[in-house]
Amino acid sequence: MKVAVVIPTYNERENIVFLIENIFSLKIPDLELFVVDDNSPDKTYEVVSLLAEKYPVTLLKRAQKQGLGRAYVYAFHEVLRMKPDYIIHMDADLSHNPEAIKQFLEEIKNCDVVLGSRYVLGGNVENWNMKRRILSRLSNLYARLVLGVPYNDLTGGFRCFRREVLENIELDSLSSVGYSFLIETLYRVHNKNYRIHEIPITFTERKSGASKLNFGIIYESFIKVLFLRFRG
Repeated sequence: MKVAVVIPTYNERENIVFLIENIFSLKIPDLELFVVDDNSPDKTYEVVSLLAEKYPVTLLKRAQKQGLGRAYVYAFHEVLRMKPDYIIHMDADLSHNPEAIKQFLEEIKNCDVVLGSRYVLGGNVENWNMKRRILSRLSNLYARLVLGVPYNDLTGGFRCFRREVLENIELDSLSSVGYSFLIETLYRVHNKNYRIHEIPITFTERKSGASKLNFGIIYESFIKVLFLRFRG
């Protein structure tokens, strides 16, 4: 079982060492980490390069920031060349607990995609204010109702795929730039009738660094959901 973990980074120098060390402390055989960095001003990529001397880490450095969606597409293409059995993606800001990777790898044996969900029984969000909680809940409800899908957390960034799923969803045709990429990807997978299963995770708000969420990201997600629903 060959496992690839993809982590997009932009100014995550304060978090990336702790995250990578914790992932490899799990002692999962044949796990390789791919960090795609958009030329972070804080030089996150330099830290990753040093860690690559100690761990099986591959740095995928891009020239400039082009959005989360483009980062994932670029990284997935590189990872698929390695032919892993499973591909996991997660955030770099310590909001996702690496311990959950073990559960993802158990659950993926019986389905095609595993979603880490904050909004199923047992899921949780820590250190968010009420405004952020309401915004997240409403955005997920909106996407769920408009797209007509049964999933509770369409915007979560902690997921596991069988390799063939990503090979068969036409990555280059995905148009989202920001966090709406997560919605678009899930909708594409759903429409191809892959087996999707949600498991509870605890999402913890970052302790250091700045959140990437802004009005532009929220607006893109709103418009993208309508586009996905009515484009055909």
